Amino acid sequence: MTTHGTAPTTPLGADRDLVVSVRGLRKEYGATTAVDGLDLDVGRGEIFAMLGPNGAGKTTTTEILAGHRRATAGDVSVLGLDPARASRAWRSRVGVVLQSTNDLAELSIRELVHQFARYYPDPRDPDDVVEMVGLGEQSGSRARSLSGGQRRRLDVALGVVGRPELLFLDEPTTGFDPQARRSFWELLRELRATGTTIWLTTHYLDEADALADRVAVMRAGSIVALDSPAGLRARTHGRAVVRWDGGEATTASPTTLVQDLAARYQGEVPALEVRRPSLEDVYLELIGQTPDAVPESTTEAQA
Repeated sequence: MTTHGTAPTTPLGADRDLVVSVRGLRKEYGATTAVDGLDLDVGRGEIFAMLGPNGAGKTTTTEILAGHRRATAGDVSVLGLDPARASRAWRSRVGVVLQSTNDLAELSIRELVHQFARYYPDPRDPDDVVEMVGLGEQSGSRARSLSGGQRRRLDVALGVVGRPELLFLDEPTTGFDPQARRSFWELLRELRATGTTIWLTTHYLDEADALADRVAVMRAGSIVALDSPAGLRARTHGRAVVRWDGGEATTASPTTLVQDLAARYQGEVPALEVRRPSLEDVYLELIGQTPDAVPESTTEAQA
């Protein structure tokens, strides 16, 4: 496997500041390879995001690290132990919010969170958790009556009530409206500030850009890039599209070009527009779906 970015060099489980350490992880289903020789480390207190199209292997990797699925090959250490052989004590240190969870439809939000809190040795206050995820006003509602976004918030409440050292979030904001997503992002930042390490898989590029310390991009079971969001954007070699009334140029030095244009026009450049590559542009290149043009949603400056 060839990965781009910094390759892991620490021996498996040797660094106490590593919460996740993986070497040569493979998962096969018959003739199909879902995860193909993954190597990566995740540090304590980090928000680590996994990006990739459907079928890339993100969910399978998450389920292996969370102890819900066994690897075909490779070495995995999560909080110092192999999840496949981890104890109940280990599970009490891990919070998991997967794409689908079992509904206890007849219980209320408050009842569910209080029930789950009893499974852990040092839980957060259940009522505080309900408020923290924005469900205080609905705390008496039965789970079956919740909207999709409210259900995901309940899933998160159940995942964090045990005060986990490591929180796995698989597509956590699916079904959230934009305001709810922003509120949820603040919740994740608060959790990290209290020392929680967060493993996040998401289809939302802006989510990874806003939250993640590092991002891994998966394609066909392998990591094709691993870097900070800013580092990934730099992989476009600094290209930017500069447009003005009468011309257009793609350049790695947009500031210099704008200065030259300003000198040429002796002041304001007519209809000036600068568009820089976004994380989405880099992601599409990495998964082999390069757009024909810089999309309208990328950062732009106009004068």
